[in-house]
Amino acid sequence: MKTTELTVQTGRRRGLFDLTDVCEQFVAGEGDGLLTVFVPHATAGLAIMELGAGSDADLMATLDRLLPRDDRWVHRHGSAGHGADHLVSIVASPSVTVPVVGGHLTLGTWQSIALLDPNADNATRAVRLAFLAG
Repeated sequence: MKTTELTVQTGRRRGLFDLTDVCEQFVAGEGDGLLTVFVPHATAGLAIMELGAGSDADLMATLDRLLPRDDRWVHRHGSAGHGADHLVSIVASPSVTVPVVGGHLTLGTWQSIALLDPNADNATRAVRLAFLAG
Protein backbone atom coordinates (compact mmCIF):
# COMPACT_ATOMS: atom_id res chain seq x y z
CA MET A 1 0.00 0.00 0.00
CA LYS A 2 1.20 3.48 -0.86
CA THR A 3 0.20 6.20 1.61
CA THR A 4 0.84 9.82 2.46
CA GLU A 5 -0.57 12.47 4.76
CA LEU A 6 -1.52 15.88 3.40
CA THR A 7 -1.74 19.08 5.37
CA VAL A 8 -4.62 21.25 4.20
CA GLN A 9 -4.55 24.89 5.26
CA THR A 10 -8.21 25.84 5.68
CA GLY A 11 -7.46 29.04 7.58
CA ARG A 12 -10.43 30.14 9.61
CA ARG A 13 -12.77 29.66 6.65
CA ARG A 14 -15.62 27.17 6.84
CA GLY A 15 -16.33 25.37 3.60
CA LEU A 16 -15.23 22.90 0.97
CA PHE A 17 -11.63 22.43 -0.12
CA ASP A 18 -10.90 20.65 -3.41
CA LEU A 19 -8.57 17.65 -3.07
CA THR A 20 -9.09 16.25 -6.57
CA ASP A 21 -5.83 17.41 -8.19
CA VAL A 22 -3.62 16.19 -5.34
CA CYS A 23 -5.47 12.85 -5.33
CA GLU A 24 -5.02 12.53 -9.10
CA GLN A 25 -1.30 13.28 -8.75
CA PHE A 26 -0.99 10.70 -5.96
CA VAL A 27 -2.38 7.85 -8.12
CA ALA A 28 -0.77 8.93 -11.42
CA GLY A 29 1.06 6.01 -12.99
CA GLU A 30 -0.08 3.53 -10.33
CA GLY A 31 -2.21 1.31 -12.55
CA ASP A 32 -5.46 -0.15 -11.22
CA GLY A 33 -6.56 -0.15 -7.60
CA LEU A 34 -8.43 1.80 -4.95
CA LEU A 35 -7.76 5.22 -3.50
CA THR A 36 -9.03 5.80 0.02
CA VAL A 37 -9.13 9.34 1.34
CA PHE A 38 -9.51 9.63 5.13
CA VAL A 39 -9.87 12.64 7.43
CA PRO A 40 -8.83 11.86 11.04
CA HIS A 41 -10.94 14.65 12.55
CA ALA A 42 -14.23 14.58 14.49
CA THR A 43 -15.36 17.87 12.93
CA ALA A 44 -14.61 17.36 9.22
CA GLY A 45 -15.68 15.00 6.48
CA LEU A 46 -15.37 14.28 2.78
CA ALA A 47 -17.75 14.70 -0.12
CA ILE A 48 -17.68 13.69 -3.76
CA MET A 49 -19.68 16.38 -5.54
CA GLU A 50 -19.65 19.13 -8.13
CA LEU A 51 -17.72 22.17 -6.93
CA GLY A 52 -17.74 25.76 -8.13
CA ALA A 53 -21.21 25.97 -9.65
CA GLY A 54 -23.04 27.07 -6.51
CA SER A 55 -23.17 23.64 -4.92
CA ASP A 56 -20.52 24.70 -2.38
CA ALA A 57 -22.75 27.49 -1.02
CA ASP A 58 -25.82 25.25 -1.22
CA LEU A 59 -24.12 22.55 0.86
CA MET A 60 -22.96 24.98 3.55
CA ALA A 61 -26.41 26.62 3.72
CA THR A 62 -28.08 23.20 4.00
CA LEU A 63 -25.62 22.13 6.66
CA ASP A 64 -26.38 25.28 8.66
CA ARG A 65 -30.12 24.61 8.36
CA LEU A 66 -29.73 20.98 9.47
CA LEU A 67 -27.19 21.77 12.19
CA PRO A 68 -27.77 25.36 13.34
CA ARG A 69 -24.77 27.25 14.68
CA ASP A 70 -26.22 28.24 18.03
CA ASP A 71 -26.04 27.21 21.67
CA ARG A 72 -28.53 24.30 21.56
CA TRP A 73 -25.76 21.68 21.57
CA VAL A 74 -24.68 19.75 24.67
CA HIS A 75 -21.12 19.63 23.31
CA ARG A 76 -19.94 23.21 23.90
CA HIS A 77 -16.51 24.71 23.52
CA GLY A 78 -14.83 26.81 20.86
CA SER A 79 -16.84 29.04 18.56
CA ALA A 80 -20.61 29.41 18.68
CA GLY A 81 -22.34 26.31 17.34
CA HIS A 82 -19.22 24.16 17.55
CA GLY A 83 -21.32 21.28 18.86
CA ALA A 84 -22.91 21.10 15.41
CA ASP A 85 -19.47 20.54 13.88
CA HIS A 86 -19.23 17.26 15.78
CA LEU A 87 -22.28 15.99 13.90
CA VAL A 88 -20.92 16.64 10.41
CA SER A 89 -20.41 12.87 10.00
CA ILE A 90 -24.18 12.46 9.52
CA VAL A 91 -23.82 14.18 6.12
CA ALA A 92 -20.13 13.67 5.23
CA SER A 93 -18.23 10.50 6.00
CA PRO A 94 -14.64 10.72 7.27
CA SER A 95 -13.58 8.51 4.35
CA VAL A 96 -14.30 7.89 0.68
CA THR A 97 -12.95 5.24 -1.69
CA VAL A 98 -12.54 5.87 -5.41
CA PRO A 99 -11.65 3.21 -7.99
CA VAL A 100 -8.47 3.94 -9.95
CA VAL A 101 -8.06 2.57 -13.48
CA GLY A 102 -4.85 2.98 -15.40
CA GLY A 103 -3.52 5.46 -12.85
CA HIS A 104 -6.55 7.76 -13.08
CA LEU A 105 -9.44 8.42 -10.72
CA THR A 106 -12.73 7.16 -12.13
CA LEU A 107 -14.71 10.23 -11.07
CA GLY A 108 -17.58 11.45 -13.21
CA THR A 109 -17.25 14.55 -15.36
CA TRP A 110 -18.45 16.98 -12.70
CA GLN A 111 -17.31 15.10 -9.60
CA SER A 112 -14.58 16.36 -7.29
CA ILE A 113 -13.21 15.07 -4.00
CA ALA A 114 -13.66 17.73 -1.35
CA LEU A 115 -12.79 18.18 2.29
CA LEU A 116 -15.83 19.54 4.15
CA ASP A 117 -14.67 21.63 7.08
CA PRO A 118 -17.48 23.44 8.92
CA ASN A 119 -15.25 24.21 11.92
CA ALA A 120 -13.59 27.64 11.81
CA ASP A 121 -11.66 26.84 15.00
CA ASN A 122 -9.06 24.67 13.19
CA ALA A 123 -6.83 26.33 10.60
CA THR A 124 -5.05 23.13 9.54
CA ARG A 125 -6.42 19.68 8.66
CA ALA A 126 -4.72 16.37 8.00
CA VAL A 127 -5.90 14.16 5.15
CA ARG A 128 -4.58 10.61 4.65
CA LEU A 129 -4.37 9.20 1.12
CA ALA A 130 -3.90 5.47 0.66
CA PHE A 131 -3.61 3.63 -2.66
CA LEU A 132 -4.11 -0.13 -2.69
CA ALA A 133 -3.00 -1.69 -5.96
CA GLY A 134 -5.32 -4.24 -7.49
